[in-house]
Amino acid sequence: MKKRILVIDVGGSHVKLMISRAQKRKFKSGPDLTPREMVDEMKPLLRDWRFDAISMGFPSPVRNGRILSEPKHLGPGWTRFDFEKSLGKPIRIINDAAMQALGGFRGGRMLFLGLGTGLGSTLIWERNVLPLELGDLPYGNGHIIEDYLGKSGMKQLGDKKWKREVLRAVLLLKRSLIADYVVLGGGNAKKFGELPDGIELGHNRNAFLGGTRLWHTDPRTRRPKWQIL
Repeated sequence: MKKRILVIDVGGSHVKLMISRAQKRKFKSGPDLTPREMVDEMKPLLRDWRFDAISMGFPSPVRNGRILSEPKHLGPGWTRFDFEKSLGKPIRIINDAAMQALGGFRGGRMLFLGLGTGLGSTLIWERNVLPLELGDLPYGNGHIIEDYLGKSGMKQLGDKKWKREVLRAVLLLKRSLIADYVVLGGGNAKKFGELPDGIELGHNRNAFLGGTRLWHTDPRTRRPKWQIL
């Protein structure tokens, strides 16, 4: 029987809960949100949803399903928290940009860039998913690239200049990582209309598809289909 997956997409401004592409609930997050508070907010919203397993996208480096460092845009306590015990279901945790990237992947060598509170990034080829931390790259005047391409950069530069800066950086990253195409996701990607060849808009709903793909297995080996590096 096919597993029914609850997908949790944790962002710097909202936490989204999805049981299908159409069924979504959300609540505000922010710089003070702790994991215990998140679980307490979630539980009433999940009472009438039935699910077998959970996928969670999280805005911080994750390795082997473990959150490695505290997030920049949320409260403390995430690296030590036991989500499986608190939610009572098996859970797979992945970087949030990697989860959305996995949902938008359609072959070739794809670079995903999430334009949200910060800058998420992931490279995917064949069955390999490599979460990146491109947002921390130095980007002039003592800043990092996230300062320009993230939410604070958009506020400082204004929409027109910010969009120009994003496209310049995206083309540089595409060339550097030898990507066949770039998918722009995250809440601020929708500010773009027409895009140059080789750059396309993703959709936030791809996070749900990415979360369900996390649980796909190879029918021959019965091991996870995707190699999260």
